[in-house]
Amino acid sequence: MSLRRLAALAWLAAAGAASAAPVAIRWHADREPVAVEVEGLPAAALRAGAEQGADIFPVFAEQAHASGVPPMLGTWSVAEGRLRFEPRFPLVRGVRYRAEYRGAGAPPVVSRFELPADTAAPTTTVVQVFPSAAVLPENQLKFYVHFSAPMSRGDIFTHVSLRGENGKPIELPFLELAEELWDPRMTRLTLLIDPGRIKRGVKPLMDLGPALEAGKAFTLVIAADCRDAAGRPLRAAFEKKFRVGAADRTPVDPKTWTITAPKAGTREPLQIDFGEPLDHALALRTINVAAGQASLVGETTLGAEERTWRFVPDQPWRAGSHRLVVGTTIEDLAGNNVGKAFDVDVFERVERRIETPTVEVAFAVK
Repeated sequence: MSLRRLAALAWLAAAGAASAAPVAIRWHADREPVAVEVEGLPAAALRAGAEQGADIFPVFAEQAHASGVPPMLGTWSVAEGRLRFEPRFPLVRGVRYRAEYRGAGAPPVVSRFELPADTAAPTTTVVQVFPSAAVLPENQLKFYVHFSAPMSRGDIFTHVSLRGENGKPIELPFLELAEELWDPRMTRLTLLIDPGRIKRGVKPLMDLGPALEAGKAFTLVIAADCRDAAGRPLRAAFEKKFRVGAADRTPVDPKTWTITAPKAGTREPLQIDFGEPLDHALALRTINVAAGQASLVGETTLGAEERTWRFVPDQPWRAGSHRLVVGTTIEDLAGNNVGKAFDVDVFERVERRIETPTVEVAFAVK
């Protein structure tokens, strides 16, 4: 056999060995941007992975007691002969991640990863819970929990509880969504009371009863083992104690609000008394002030128990007609908005009277 033939056979053997190299997943969290890569793929598989993304190479933030969690968002590409995934959001300590490569005709290759815990002393706290009122309606819909620093996503419902007067946890009070309701900064968590425990005539309410009962006291508990983005627990647990009053099934009506108009030529605040507590986040976002065709720019704040609203303009008030422009999605504590109650018996006929995205209330500056 000629030397050329022997060399060709040797090259083919080497190429075959290279193509048969095992597929492996490598995590690269010690550099920016953080990435996870698949090694040992032929060119066709690399192209398919970059094009099909999560269908072939999904990466998950694992959550205990949760199934069907969608893959993480990010970008897929080919870099230096490897299939690469870069998550849209940074990895956080205390969360376990799972990467899967789903090649054709072979079992998935799976790799798990967790950032090491930060050993520094805990510094993160719960700074506020809304609503801030001490008495909430029996059909209270949601709580906003504000933290002093970014938190970890995943498994939050093992760290929060609603407890009755005897200190025992209420069974399944929250709507436990796989995609937890965090703001983009990961410092505000929205907890929804399960609507099935609120709406009359539905099975969960009939089987389990309401999560909250009028005339009784409850405590919302945020446990100290809730982890921040560095993987550290909270400095201390947090409790919000409150009592429960009658259910509220009256739609929000801005025409019943009391408006205290400022004086022209000043930067005195425009003040509104709602006559009841409103949803904290929506009250700050859905109320605006306009004059003519222009919206005024200024600073908005809420008063005690979210019962009042205050607006200070950047420029002095001009005399004349003004308008309060209110989004109809604004809610009170029971989720009632403009023109429609949230807690409606399923056997009742529902007619929404408000079809426009906003309603307006006129006032004069003199």
